Amino acid sequence: MGLLDGTTQHAYYGGSSFGGYQFTSLETIINQFIIAYVGEEKIITKVKRMDVAFHAQRALQELSFDTFKSTKAQEIEVPSSLQMVLPQDYVNYVKLTWKDAAGIEHVLYPAIKTSNPTAITQNSAGVYQTDGTNLTTTDSDTWASYQSASPSENENHDYSYDNDLFDLNLGQRYGLDPAHAQVNGSFYIDDLKGKIHFSSNISGKTVTLKYVSDSLGTDAEMQVHKFAEEAMYKCIAHAVLATRKDVPEYLVSRFKKEKRAAIRTAKLRLSNIKIEELTQILRGKSKHIKH
Repeated sequence: MGLLDGTTQHAYYGGSSFGGYQFTSLETIINQFIIAYVGEEKIITKVKRMDVAFHAQRALQELSFDTFKSTKAQEIEVPSSLQMVLPQDYVNYVKLTWKDAAGIEHVLYPAIKTSNPTAITQNSAGVYQTDGTNLTTTDSDTWASYQSASPSENENHDYSYDNDLFDLNLGQRYGLDPAHAQVNGSFYIDDLKGKIHFSSNISGKTVTLKYVSDSLGTDAEMQVHKFAEEAMYKCIAHAVLATRKDVPEYLVSRFKKEKRAAIRTAKLRLSNIKIEELTQILRGKSKHIKH
């Protein structure tokens, strides 16, 4: 029976879920792994379905970070508080940008010269204040100063800077960190509090956060691109064999090598390099005048 048997074109184009044929659900991956790898006279004679499901989820997590590169994006208008809440399924950021009137994205850079620490309240004698049990805290004065600072307030002897960006009016550009030689703005991610803080010049602008998740947030996300199916099977097989005490070491090593080879193949397939696009890039590099 074909994979599309039972699904008419009318049902597909009249629906709202498109492009799903390129993916295989994690449930199907688990079922097919058990059929292909588990049983008498097979690599794995017996294994609990619960164990296969666990290793399948771990494999999906690991491959999501470096192989699938399934980037998500979220767009907001930065409020006056200069804060953005991290998405519910956020793991790490890929890029933060703000858009101009033409829709062009301008990259924001992390503020490495400041932070947003937890400020402990003190009395006039410097003694820490408590609520009877725990220390009382307040908003960081360091970050508040950073957000509200103006060029005149941040003046230094050799240079002035505003929101972590150097104002190079003195011509002293030698040794300048490229991250500061731009006027797009900056941000700081407070992972503990789950917020992104922006410099004051980003207020009111539309910001896009591109980030990666682990593909385990919802059932709909728990799917694998068909280019990476074989890599999933090899990852699960290696994990199952490596966690058993009576498995010969040569068999574990064999599947470790096969896992690496399958992941490498999946990366190449998912890189999606087209000869026409590569040719266009090479032609652009050969120009004498750059834009």
